[in-house]
Amino acid sequence: MVKRAKYRGPGGARGARAAPGDERVQRDPLHHIAEEHLRQREVCAALDALAGADRPDTDAARECLEHLTVFLPRHTRDEEEDLFPLLRRRSTPEDEINETLDRLYHDHAESHDAVPRVIAALQRMIAENAPFTEDEAAAVSAFAQHERRHLIVENAIVLPLARVRLTKDDLRSLGLRMQQRRNRLTKEDR
Repeated sequence: MVKRAKYRGPGGARGARAAPGDERVQRDPLHHIAEEHLRQREVCAALDALAGADRPDTDAARECLEHLTVFLPRHTRDEEEDLFPLLRRRSTPEDEINETLDRLYHDHAESHDAVPRVIAALQRMIAENAPFTEDEAAAVSAFAQHERRHLIVENAIVLPLARVRLTKDDLRSLGLRMQQRRNRLTKEDR
């Protein structure tokens, strides 16, 4: 993947690079989730580049592999176990969020089912120092496209609504649970 530009603070202008991965959850957990979404988009771009390449890029493949095996599962748990349930509790009927959240849970399940094939393709690329096969490239591109569509909904609907509906206590709880999850995983990695 392309080296990340220096992170210059919250917000992230269009075209900006995500802040480097950090095990500490930011004070604003919704901003932290938004940063992770930006990183996910970068991984999607890297997967597309790998899928279209005639030559393998094992460094990019390793970064994508780490994202898919460490960061994505944790991020999904942040949303499914904490953010989405909080949003269901705080939203009003006029928000009409339940159907959207149900669709996002379904998207997560589809990603979970697709990711082993993407991981296997990346592992083969690394082990054999060879580009993706045609079938692997198609699976990797389809996964990246699916993830991008999913992120659009989360960024355009879920995060803005969460900023309006969640209380300070909700955000504090969300941030604490996210940090606890990272602390557990970091200890397990050692």
